[in-house]
Amino acid sequence: MDTIVIKFGGSSLSTTDKIKNAADRIIQIRKQGKNVVAVVSAMGKTTDQLLSLAEQITDKPAQREMDMLLTTGEQVSISLLTMALTSKGFEAISLTGWQAGIVTENIHSNARILDVKTAMLQKRLNEGKVVVAAGFQGVTEEGEITTLGRGGSDTTAVAIAAALGAERCLICTDVTGVYTSDPRFVPNARKLSSISYDEMLELANLGAGVLHPRAVEFAKNYGVALEVRSSVENVEGTVIEEEVSMEQNLIVRGVAFEKGMTRLTILGLSNELNGLSSIFTVLANHQIDVDIIIQSQTDTNKTNLSFSIKTKDLDNAIEVLEQNRQVIGYEGIEHEAELAKVSIVGSGMVSNPGVAARMFQILAKNQIQVKMVSTSEIKISVVVNEDQMEKAAQTLHEEYELGAVPAEATN
Repeated sequence: MDTIVIKFGGSSLSTTDKIKNAADRIIQIRKQGKNVVAVVSAMGKTTDQLLSLAEQITDKPAQREMDMLLTTGEQVSISLLTMALTSKGFEAISLTGWQAGIVTENIHSNARILDVKTAMLQKRLNEGKVVVAAGFQGVTEEGEITTLGRGGSDTTAVAIAAALGAERCLICTDVTGVYTSDPRFVPNARKLSSISYDEMLELANLGAGVLHPRAVEFAKNYGVALEVRSSVENVEGTVIEEEVSMEQNLIVRGVAFEKGMTRLTILGLSNELNGLSSIFTVLANHQIDVDIIIQSQTDTNKTNLSFSIKTKDLDNAIEVLEQNRQVIGYEGIEHEAELAKVSIVGSGMVSNPGVAARMFQILAKNQIQVKMVSTSEIKISVVVNEDQMEKAAQTLHEEYELGAVPAEATN
């Protein structure tokens, strides 16, 4: 019997009525003769509430104990959803992440999945039960409970789908699919019928919150058929696949944006060959992600190095760099906060020159100053002032006509 993995996020389970609705969606699939594994997040704002409780106890809780605390949220969801299914006459069983065989690396709060041991999952499916598994959590080989970080339930669902060889993995959320931009900020954003793994991975990494980047990467690496669709409306969603079958005339397929960025500049670096590696090694060892990087030579034959980081990491980054100042060898640090990153993404950019020039022209025309630039084969990112982020996103969305329905979609 084919298996469908279906994931419900916290907003789709925020009330008991929504939990019952999720049960109905699962039952629809079960009635089609499919095995079902439902992967669920904690209800609504439960995780935030648990974080708040910890903050009332201590400013610096141990990460191990935070994982013990936060994993209780998903256990509430799996038990309630299982009760909803059984009350409707369908056999179901709830499994925590470790009971479901999710094995992770030995890192708390942001662990990666190493393996999915499917024996328990397969046993329960063979018994004809719907399996309701907790997302976001797993266990190390040593038996330590871990969490996968924000959005980790997406990754759990895709990993289980890959391990079981599932027919499809459905990511059910409060939107009906993947849009050309965030419709909350770009009013004429349009749902895409399909998008490639690579494009979705770029959008996810660049701020589009509909899917977690690790989940997309997992799906691409293991060829998991992935679909983002509404948890409420029974309408077709967006299929994420290797080759996009629809709307291929779009050179740019999406505009993503993210606020809370800071440009950090290290001044007066010596030109030693290992200078750059020492900086980024130190930051990486402290889990500080670096994004756009710009290097420039000074009149004194020194180097200035600028890069963007999340503003929430600024204090930690400065502290780490100061602790290693003698090793790195620099004269000073400057930073500029209240910045945002705005990006255009599209696999068609590879074979269509002039996309970048057009982007910079329209931004300049609208008096939007570009502070940093980063490019790849399928994306161009610019750093702008945070108060110009929405204007930049709306302007680019309109410039590349992403709100218009392509000809293929209307035939």
